[in-house]
Amino acid sequence: MKPKLTENFTAGAAIAPHRICKPGASDGLAAQAAAVGDFSFGVSDSLGAAINERVDIHTMGVVDVEYGGAVTRGALLTSDADGKAVTAVATNRTIGVARVSGVLGDIGKVLLAPGTV
Repeated sequence: MKPKLTENFTAGAAIAPHRICKPGASDGLAAQAAAVGDFSFGVSDSLGAAINERVDIHTMGVVDVEYGGAVTRGALLTSDADGKAVTAVATNRTIGVARVSGVLGDIGKVLLAPGTV
């Protein structure tokens, strides 16, 4: 297994498995990303969490993420309205680089490297 950094947060709202996450309303909280402009910092683990439950979020490494559309390996990824990974375009905040190609609903791999296109 490849090394990754995983941090634990409290879910400020429900977070589905393998979804892009952003900071919550206050320190220590995380939320599922919901827009291309969200400051995304990681991807939830395979369990996700209900509101106020603890959730592990991967913040470094190559991790599993659910695709929200067609993705080509090497593409920069951002969040759709459901926290799924989609191909980024100019001015989008990004979560990282797709390591494998896939389509809507696939669990693909992303090399986490938050930034902006």
